[in-house]
Amino acid sequence: MDITNTEFEAANRRGAAKKAAFPPAVAVRYDRRIARVVISLASGLEIAFAPRDAQGLENAHPADLVDAEISPSGLGVHFPKIDADIYIPGLLEGFLGSKRWMASQMGKTGGKVLSEGKASAARANGRLGGRPKKTKPLEVA
Repeated sequence: MDITNTEFEAANRRGAAKKAAFPPAVAVRYDRRIARVVISLASGLEIAFAPRDAQGLENAHPADLVDAEISPSGLGVHFPKIDADIYIPGLLEGFLGSKRWMASQMGKTGGKVLSEGKASAARANGRLGGRPKKTKPLEVA
């Protein structure tokens, strides 16, 4: 697949616009004391997050996170020991992974929520005998 000069120039314009819209990363480190990846941006903002909350880092050990590298554009962080990447614009927009991965994480969290309403509904169902047993459909010969 050949890329035309027009497509190449358009990609460069999109990249320049993205770089102008988001501050680049200037430093990255793993802070063992608080068990967080800390990314410092050129704007002075520092972002810290637990590796378990980021796609690709969720099973990483602290030793896997210590040699992180900032991409040449400053818009990405690469963790070479586990071959994982974090995209700074996505991070700033609140996304720590793909939409599918984020949805699966939300589903895990949502199922664990305990509220008084959920607890009272479970008690009421228990008094009624609980969840009905599944029945097999009758076979007609």
